[in-house]
Amino acid sequence: MILFSVYFYVRFGVSYRDLEEIMAERGVSVDHSTLNRWVIKYSPQVAQMAQKRKIKTAESWRMDETYVNVRGEWVYLYRAVDRDGQTLDFMLSTKRNTKAAKKFFANALCHNGIPKRITIDKSRSNAAGIQEVNMIRKGQLGPSTCGFRQFAELAG
Repeated sequence: MILFSVYFYVRFGVSYRDLEEIMAERGVSVDHSTLNRWVIKYSPQVAQMAQKRKIKTAESWRMDETYVNVRGEWVYLYRAVDRDGQTLDFMLSTKRNTKAAKKFFANALCHNGIPKRITIDKSRSNAAGIQEVNMIRKGQLGPSTCGFRQFAELAG
């Protein structure tokens, strides 16, 4: 019932009090604060298991960024899609610079594996991000540069 509660909260975004009522309808008496503790404790484990079951992505990716308005604030949307059009990863950033591109690439590669080819636009920050990722893959930079333990394992 714990995993059901966590799944229901994460998947459908209901409030803890609503989830408390849903569980009561199913004969489980649980307080909303207990539900909160369960979500905090078990949601990372559920996410990790879901990541293991994730299907393989295509060998070639396309990466771009655009400027979008989110709640009245303009931010950059970094997005990677595979050749089939499936969104692999996205990130919102207030700046369009090399640091943001490196962070996005490291995170996307960490969660989706390493593709054979990544197509990017002519942005210098994206090129620098790809260059840094290639240096990590070749072992020229230490895994601490990446900041993601899982990516270090993929690159190694």
